Amino acid sequence: MHSIAYDVIIIGSGPIGLACGLHAKANGLRYLIIERGCLVNSLFNYPANMIFFSTADRLEIGGIPFVSRGPKPTRDEALEYYRKVAVSSGLNIHLFEGVESIDRADGLFTVNTVKRHYKTRNIIVSTGFYGKPYMMNIKGEELPKVTHYYDDPHYYAFQKVVVVGANNSAVDAALETWHKGAQVTMVIRGNDLGEHVKYWIKPDIENRIKEGSIKVYYNSTLAEIREHEVDINTPEGLVTLENDKVIAMTGYKPDLTFLENMGIELSDDEVCKPNYDESTHETNVKGIYLAGVICGGFNTHSLFIENSRDHAEKIVKHISSELKVQA
Repeated sequence: MHSIAYDVIIIGSGPIGLACGLHAKANGLRYLIIERGCLVNSLFNYPANMIFFSTADRLEIGGIPFVSRGPKPTRDEALEYYRKVAVSSGLNIHLFEGVESIDRADGLFTVNTVKRHYKTRNIIVSTGFYGKPYMMNIKGEELPKVTHYYDDPHYYAFQKVVVVGANNSAVDAALETWHKGAQVTMVIRGNDLGEHVKYWIKPDIENRIKEGSIKVYYNSTLAEIREHEVDINTPEGLVTLENDKVIAMTGYKPDLTFLENMGIELSDDEVCKPNYDESTHETNVKGIYLAGVICGGFNTHSLFIENSRDHAEKIVKHISSELKVQA
């Protein structure tokens, strides 16, 4: 007879993973949250000056109030809020402990991490999508001057910067680095800025483009990156620019291989949506649940903190009822 250490292990300490932990604790479950990075690691990797599109109340979890100084909370305010939630609630979290594999035998899962092994009846995967950027797959992308993770604009002061992308992250990077004295050129695959660019940012970027302060190549892609230059494929032909830094805001994707290795089925279209019951969030593998943006597969723009907070309640309710049946 195996001894059971946990009723549920939650993989990922983002806002939805923390919400799952709060509900698990409130329902008396033996639980553990495991995170490969720091607390709310994805939010930590957001740009230093980022402002959320959502208001603070839409980012709340566990009924714990989130009060921000402005109408929209900043990255730093969010980090502080979720840290205080974890501390005040006494959540059981192991940080900087990546999961390497998951095995199953005799009705129990063994979660193997870089540090130890855990037994559990159930698993909740809430890993988000920020870990793997979409690569451009061009020559020179591996150079040190190229980044897929934009942080602080000061680093780019007085540099010739190319920003790839059309959405919020690209627009923020372009504006912030320009304000710090960078010479900024945007490379956009489509014929316009992204339709979901924040409404309070859009006039600023449009005016900078109109006046020529920020140069834009529409319907264009980077062709090659070299130490001091870049080549851009444009409708008018190949353009070569002097360049110091490339900020590739090409988006991010979830690690669906991790789900497949656990036996979770994915749809056979380009979205690769995982197979799960939307009423309970249990996957086709009994005892494994999905929470948060990972539920959307590669469709990472359909789920956010505010419309996936209820995943935690659905999952814990189902796990609790199943454990009662098994008792």
